[in-house]
Amino acid sequence: MIAWVLVFGALWVRRRDAAAARARHEVRGPLAIARLALGGLERSARVEAIDLELRRATLALDDPSGGRRRGGAEIVDVGRLLADVSPAWSALAEARGTALVVEPATAFVAGDPLRLAQACANLVANAIEHGGGHVHVRVGRVGRHVRVEVADDGRGLPAPLPALVTAARGRRSHRGHGLAIVSAIARRHRGRLIAIPCDRGAHLALELPAAG
Repeated sequence: MIAWVLVFGALWVRRRDAAAARARHEVRGPLAIARLALGGLERSARVEAIDLELRRATLALDDPSGGRRRGGAEIVDVGRLLADVSPAWSALAEARGTALVVEPATAFVAGDPLRLAQACANLVANAIEHGGGHVHVRVGRVGRHVRVEVADDGRGLPAPLPALVTAARGRRSHRGHGLAIVSAIARRHRGRLIAIPCDRGAHLALELPAAG
């Protein structure tokens, strides 16, 4: 009986992985076409932000681990990164009826700019989708660290942050998957994802060592 259970489990995992691979293949083509279409448009801040999001989506397809594969490290101005991608976030917030405020400030970290953009985008998208109302994004220095803080005025996290991340890593819950990816990216950059106590909503921060 145990042998049959093990065989059935192995077959189920194999079929699940095959289905996931087919889904990634189906999505990769439209993403490539969308990027080619953007190449024919006049470059603007919004076009550049959309192109970045498409590259981030392609990266997530190629490496769903959330950053276990190391990318090239470079000095990144996190404030500039936020300013570059905020037009795409604003479009998402407007579609959701959310008021989005982004306060970029010059702050340098060492890391993979595409992965850092992915982490910030996951935090913002999570706040827009689940927080509602108002979403406030800011970057600043705290001691020897740089913090990207994302606050909303929604109902708050459904569970403590560590529990959400752990459940998502163990695939015991679909909630918190984006936060688990942020947490993984933070660890790969010698940083962390934290929840800041607040009276209302959720207030999360991606904390990274400051460069230099």
